[in-house]
Amino acid sequence: PAHLKILSAFSSLIIIVLTPLYNWPAHVFYYFVIFSLIKVSKVPIFKVLKRATIEIPFIFFAILMPFISGVKDLDIGLISISSEGAYAGGSIIVKATAGTLISVLLGATTTVRSLLRGFTKLRMPTLLVQIATFMLRYVNVISAESERMEVARQSRGFIATGPKHWKVLAQAAGTLFIRSYERGERVHLAMLSRGYVGNLPDFEPEAVDKKDLTRAIILPLTFLIAAALNLIYSMNF
Repeated sequence: PAHLKILSAFSSLIIIVLTPLYNWPAHVFYYFVIFSLIKVSKVPIFKVLKRATIEIPFIFFAILMPFISGVKDLDIGLISISSEGAYAGGSIIVKATAGTLISVLLGATTTVRSLLRGFTKLRMPTLLVQIATFMLRYVNVISAESERMEVARQSRGFIATGPKHWKVLAQAAGTLFIRSYERGERVHLAMLSRGYVGNLPDFEPEAVDKKDLTRAIILPLTFLIAAALNLIYSMNF
């Protein structure tokens, strides 16, 4: 069930974030497990890495931290950097990348509908779930409407080539907004006429058995054991 997958991924992310960067064997193990799961799930590795590029802005910020954060107490050639900033930046890169990979893997192996149902079962605010539901459901509708408007402009000989056409494009964007708003009003009235009272019905209840629970706790439990063992080892030596 999706809600168990979400709990498993979220628990694993918490353990990764709480593991100090100096406990590097644990982080190496985390990445080994994550890439093993990607291999087992049969999701193309390049697809996962491509989607993970969403974290590039955070990596760019982390790279700058040794130069803008803390006291510059470490000299590398002609450059002085902050060891504290370097540690913080490295921690952000390592942990954010692991979290992004887990999130991408969760999204690649679970349908959007299942994820939304899972968030509902986890008592996420109903309003937020419904906003996400309608956004994902109608984004393709709005995209198709935009494409039809573009075809209509091109059939009349319009081709945007520079700033002089921005006014026309702005008017088209305004028209698209108005059409989307009107469509939303019609959809809402249609839902009210069918008995909508603020909650979407769930016609597909999911049964949870012991196997599902076992699978859900394997990943966070493995991460927790690895972090604890490495911490104990580092304290003894």
